[in-house]
Amino acid sequence: GDSWGIFTFLCAALCNLPALPALNCSEELGAGQSIQQTYDLTRYLEHQLRTLAGTYLNYLGPPFNEPDFNPPRLARAERVPSATVDLDLWRGLTDNARLAANYRAYSRLLCYLRVLDRQVGTAELRHRLAHFCASLQGLVLSIGGVMSSLGYPLPAGPAAPPAPPGAPAASNDFLKKMDDFWLLKELQTWLWRSAKDFNRLKKKVPPAVVTLRLEARGF
Repeated sequence: GDSWGIFTFLCAALCNLPALPALNCSEELGAGQSIQQTYDLTRYLEHQLRTLAGTYLNYLGPPFNEPDFNPPRLARAERVPSATVDLDLWRGLTDNARLAANYRAYSRLLCYLRVLDRQVGTAELRHRLAHFCASLQGLVLSIGGVMSSLGYPLPAGPAAPPAPPGAPAASNDFLKKMDDFWLLKELQTWLWRSAKDFNRLKKKVPPAVVTLRLEARGF
């Protein structure tokens, strides 16, 4: 009847309409999101290190696990990259210089921690150190990603030092433990300062933008 004819006509008309533009939603993952992810990872590592440091210092035993233990830094510990830089001087650096310093420091600290992982005597502590090293490796890669997204080149030269702390070997067990103590102490300071760096940087760089892109098809 007439109803069937009208239905057939509408179907034919719809089939012959030009394809409508496809509406695609895509997120541009730029520097803003990369910085946010790096900041989040830095804070996570801060939290993770608090537990790891307490466990490791208990493994070293007294006086290293005593709350008021604050020895002077020995000359042999200078191989560990120090974060004890005047804050005004540090903030006066360019973003590129601070990012490069963070990248180099964590690359070296990671090398030292991996040596530490091979030396500890308990399976549980080795497991915790290995997990932390994996997270720290992620931070190094994340900082590299931030630098690339901002158009900065990665620092030239080897990422890790030619020799780990303790080489040449410490003359006694106490000095070896002192090396380990300063490694953890400097790592805590680096993470604390890096969190502040990335918090300031993410305020300077706009977040990722969600864009709508029209793709015309069938024309």
